[in-house]
Amino acid sequence: MTKIQIDLPEATAQAAREAGLLTTQSLDRLLTDALKRRQAADALLSIAARVASAGIEPMSMEEIDAEVRAYRAEQRRHAGSH
Repeated sequence: MTKIQIDLPEATAQAAREAGLLTTQSLDRLLTDALKRRQAADALLSIAARVASAGIEPMSMEEIDAEVRAYRAEQRRHAGSH
């Protein structure tokens, strides 16, 4: 286990303390989630660079929404079959 000391503005520290965010478990969860988000962003940026270099046209928001809806519907069908 690593011990970390940080300096925060008093108002931030007080609000975090009152919200229960200054516990080892809460800070671990917050940092783990932040690391996962950063890794996901890095992966997306890596994919975006490859897509751009391949000359693939970007999708419209409507196309993205349709893909997301189709994926979610497939996940619901899959979950319902078990």
